[in-house]
Amino acid sequence: MSLFETLFGTTPAVFLGITVVFMGGCAIMAGQALARTWRPLWHVLPYGLLLGAANRFLVYALFNGQFLSLCGYLLGAATLLLLAASAHRATRAGQMASQYPWLYKRAGWFRWTERDG
Repeated sequence: MSLFETLFGTTPAVFLGITVVFMGGCAIMAGQALARTWRPLWHVLPYGLLLGAANRFLVYALFNGQFLSLCGYLLGAATLLLLAASAHRATRAGQMASQYPWLYKRAGWFRWTERDG
């Protein structure tokens, strides 16, 4: 068993496929939905932790991964939280620039700034 499998409780291919691609897509959609309904960023935390639990179950049920791997859960949940928080912030930046174009303009993927004058 490799160090990756010991830490994550699964193989790199399963982590990439289930955690990053499949559950990561779910986390991105959750972050966007929270931002579109004007929820604060901290609301991403409980959703990310629940997605981490669902991710751990899918890895266990479909690919015979370790179910009670605390380190695997924490690393998977942290990955999903990062994706959800990034999607929330990017969506919020777009919202601020499009909802209040006379006040703000977009200044990159995750930021907005006040307009001059």
